[in-house]
Amino acid sequence: SACHNVLKRVNNDILTKENFRNKVNLDLEEEYKGEINIVHYIEMLKKDVSFEKLKASVVNSLNKRKIGAYYGCLLLRPQSIMNFDDVENPNILEEFIESLGGEAIKFPYRTECCGGYLTVNNKDISDSLSEKIIKSAEKNGIEELITACPLCKYNLERKTNKIKVTYFSEILAEALGIKENKESI
Repeated sequence: SACHNVLKRVNNDILTKENFRNKVNLDLEEEYKGEINIVHYIEMLKKDVSFEKLKASVVNSLNKRKIGAYYGCLLLRPQSIMNFDDVENPNILEEFIESLGGEAIKFPYRTECCGGYLTVNNKDISDSLSEKIIKSAEKNGIEELITACPLCKYNLERKTNKIKVTYFSEILAEALGIKENKESI
């Protein structure tokens, strides 16, 4: 999420701010005008593949596993630039979970910040924010949280022993039957 957010915001700045574009182009061998469309993988799955086609490709249903989508603060914000789901009440990850046979459970704090980069300089704040997210998920009967951000995954995993925290791509690989079986290694 953080990398996608930075790429999309910088691309937008290059596209819309001439002074910024000129400074960037001083370091490039070719002129770049911001013409590339930056797309998140989950956005591509919904728009280009479609969750209906994805559902038809499932070989290992998630069997109504209670999964919460953790968006965090960077996947969808700022909406004017990210622009692929509602910032306050997103649905894309829940639709994704349902297409794979899981039971998507919405919970408070699913779009709140986990403390991200504060983990390095102010671990107490990050711990407090992540703990609120985990407690909210536990209260709502969530067995597993999915996220799109490595830093979110790290922060949330540190604050739980009960809830599994995985990348959204891991449940995709599981449902499509391509996830590596660690027991066979």
